[in-house]
Amino acid sequence: MPTVTVGQLDIAYETDGPDDAEPLLLVMGLGTQLVGWPEDFVAGLVERGFRVVRVDNRDIGLSSRTDGPAPSRSTVLKAFVHRRAAESEYLISDMADDAAGVLDTLGIDRAHVVGASMGGMIAQQLAISRPERVLSLTSIMSTTGDRRYGRVAPRLLPTMARSLTVPRPTDEEEAVRLGVEGWRIIAGPLFDEVEMEGMVRTAVARATSPLGGVRHLLAILASPDRTAGLRELDVPTLVIHGLVDPLVDVSGGIATARAVPGSRMLLFPDMGHDLPASRRTEMLDAIATNAGRAARVS
Repeated sequence: MPTVTVGQLDIAYETDGPDDAEPLLLVMGLGTQLVGWPEDFVAGLVERGFRVVRVDNRDIGLSSRTDGPAPSRSTVLKAFVHRRAAESEYLISDMADDAAGVLDTLGIDRAHVVGASMGGMIAQQLAISRPERVLSLTSIMSTTGDRRYGRVAPRLLPTMARSLTVPRPTDEEEAVRLGVEGWRIIAGPLFDEVEMEGMVRTAVARATSPLGGVRHLLAILASPDRTAGLRELDVPTLVIHGLVDPLVDVSGGIATARAVPGSRMLLFPDMGHDLPASRRTEMLDAIATNAGRAARVS
């Protein structure tokens, strides 16, 4: 797996598709490796004429880990209470810089950027801080950073709190089982257990980073609201969200679409916090159409 050095970090990445195709950067969400993008989703983008670049965000997969002690449960709980109380070694903006560093190393001046969940936040921030690098933006099951929107469903809070105290599994099969169960509780009614087990098994065999998700969560909670920056964007933008998303309520997607001038929104009634197979063709077509808007503008 190739890596690039960004500052003092090594960021792992993978590319698919011809080198001379339109570049498209995929950024995955909290605690999720680049293998979290379904294989047919990546292949579908390649078929639609893109050179796809996927990255492992810092603290996950084969990218560098943050040094220092594990965040305490009280640190995380304080961060949930108020942004000013959040303590994090880095912010979403730093992760956007990581992604830009990958593009730099690959010699890509401008790219279409697609992010899911926390990856959507990173994609938004990249478009805000480096608009000259972003041809089009797609934000999937994400939110603006305004805490009034995109809230976690109350039923998930006990599970999230337990995850901060339960010892991490050392047995591979137990890690796979817990990973699948974690995805099950945030997915919609189209959850595919067989496919998800395959993805989780690949991720567990590839790398384990038990603190990655916690550090990512703190980065989200400590980062500022992006709404004002989103209002200044002049880039073709697509927002995709599920109406039954329990991890990032659909209000987060609506707030994103309302903030970005001229944005378009695609809502699915049977999508939770996942990328259901039966909806992927529609997503891929919409992403390609949004990218086509950039070609017409330029």
